[in-house]
Amino acid sequence: MRPVLRRLALGLAAAFWASPGLAAPPYETDDPEPTEIKHWEIYSFVTADGRRSEVDGTAGFDFNYGPVTDVQLTATLPAAFAHSSADGWRTGTGDLELGVKYRFAHDEKRGFAAAVFPRVILPTSSNGLGGTRTRLLLPLWLQKDFGPTSLFGGGGYEINPGPGNRDFWQAGLALTHDFDDRLSMGVEFSYQTRDAAGGASAAGVNAGLIRKLGGPFSLLIAGGPSLSGGKASYHSYLALALNY
Repeated sequence: MRPVLRRLALGLAAAFWASPGLAAPPYETDDPEPTEIKHWEIYSFVTADGRRSEVDGTAGFDFNYGPVTDVQLTATLPAAFAHSSADGWRTGTGDLELGVKYRFAHDEKRGFAAAVFPRVILPTSSNGLGGTRTRLLLPLWLQKDFGPTSLFGGGGYEINPGPGNRDFWQAGLALTHDFDDRLSMGVEFSYQTRDAAGGASAAGVNAGLIRKLGGPFSLLIAGGPSLSGGKASYHSYLALALNY
């Protein structure tokens, strides 16, 4: 049975994937801010989730484009890998994710924004490294800014068909602070109800960092522990972002 955190990471987008001027990465909690109009945000990322020798992860690209005001188009193309003491290492393609973010409320004066970000997760994986049915995530994300500090979060419902699977709810809350125009740090809390028969809910906490490098590049790092069914595990995320 796959670790709960891997399914959480695949379901969120993440990309999955919040930062000033960026989309959700490196956090699992999303924000309502879309990619700027006629601009791209591209993340080359790797994630890993697991406990001891049991590891599930993805590596690939997250593409985001702003075609019109308040709209973001997203496509996540991952490869996947896993390790267990019983099966050793397995690699293959991951599940393709497609989404559209629509920011329907944006009050700059009060620092408030809200958006929906439905995502479809297609069963394109190989070697047993993903789902077997098409899934649909229906979230709502809210944000309130206090100068250089942002509080954002929300969550949604994932339709998760397949033998032994259960539809589930997930939620997250993140707090970030811009120390200057090059460095942002934050912390997030996440929760997910059980997504499989006989499974358990999961709760986790992550710390994240975004450091702008030279030109259009940024380094994104996040990670932290999670608890599910009385067992502790970890989540980690590393990405190089290109914004232009």
